[in-house]
Amino acid sequence: MKNLQETDPEFMERFEQFAYDEVVNEEGQQLPEDTRYMAILATLLGCQGVEEYRETLPNALEAGLTPVMVKEIVYQSVDYLGIGRVRPFLAATNEIFTERGISLPLEGQATTTMENRLEKGVQAQVDIFGEGMKEAWKGGHINRWLAANCFGDYYTRTGLTLAQREMITFCFLAAQGGCEPQLAAHAKGNMNMGNDKEFLIRVVSQCLPYIGYPRSLNAITCVNKAAESDS
Repeated sequence: MKNLQETDPEFMERFEQFAYDEVVNEEGQQLPEDTRYMAILATLLGCQGVEEYRETLPNALEAGLTPVMVKEIVYQSVDYLGIGRVRPFLAATNEIFTERGISLPLEGQATTTMENRLEKGVQAQVDIFGEGMKEAWKGGHINRWLAANCFGDYYTRTGLTLAQREMITFCFLAAQGGCEPQLAAHAKGNMNMGNDKEFLIRVVSQCLPYIGYPRSLNAITCVNKAAESDS
């Protein structure tokens, strides 16, 4: 199969110059390479760009993301995208890891048990969003699942910090669109974790070529709203 540089040379000339040079090197919008690739992988999961994910993952590994970090991004995405949308990415990740000689399964990263996952999940919510989350799990079975499953099963895992986990969640939500209330809440959660307004705008900027302008502008609106709620 011919590559896009052969079949669509004019398009690829402009796209590659923009996505891989102009955006990456925009003054004031740069990110460390490993952080940039972490955000891009999460964004590609969010927008269902599995073919672009396949192209990007080897570069992410070369940029310093460990196999554990990549798997943690994929695992956590299930709570925000659902297994129906994530399974193809998990399969693609396993294929690329196998091709690169990375032995599977990777070392386990779980820190909770079925007995303490709710308690530990609630604590993670409190750490990110504040004391007001202490009783939120009592608001119905979905809220209980959110605390025990999303936060207790995934946010408590090693491999990524809480700040990194909040950043990738922001990317999952921004990329899929239609989740602006949750996106604004997680923008605030990011800020609570030290990922300030300027950092989040850099994240959106670096991910714009992968999700386009409308979702990127919506994400920036949510960041600005979260920042205003702090002032």
